[in-house]
Amino acid sequence: MTTTPEATIADARERIDALDDRIIGLIQERMAVSSVVQRTRIASGGRRVHLAREMEILGRYRDALGRPGTSLAMTLLEL
Repeated sequence: MTTTPEATIADARERIDALDDRIIGLIQERMAVSSVVQRTRIASGGRRVHLAREMEILGRYRDALGRPGTSLAMTLLEL
């Protein structure tokens, strides 16, 4: 069965929208978990930010996604 380019594009865009919804949900979940870590660290006398951990996260994203992964990780850490 052959589909038109327009139908292929429309289907792909629907899939992208569904993926974006999932990604947004995961980011919101990550933010909530990160907030728990941060509040617990501060309550126990620690610093708000753990630089070694942030560098580890930046490296993980860079290794998986290349240079743009670093920017993505920075944005996630900022959220």
